[in-house]
Amino acid sequence: MNWKLRAAVGVEQALTAWARTVSARMHGRDRDAGAGFVEYAGLMILIAGIFTLIDGLGLDGQISGAIGDAVADVVGGG
Repeated sequence: MNWKLRAAVGVEQALTAWARTVSARMHGRDRDAGAGFVEYAGLMILIAGIFTLIDGLGLDGQISGAIGDAVADVVGGG
């Protein structure tokens, strides 16, 4: 199995589990207990998934170049 596919499936499963947990905490008896940790963990999983996909697709060089070009435009560099 392709490692990119495994990474995408892993991210999807993690996000599904996170959404289920957040939903259960929102509607459960202890709605606010541990919500900060769950939200932080979900955000970290989402960010890790985005970085994995960027690296897997080889977009890191293109993104760096685009940011460099935008900074050069703002500061007036050529």
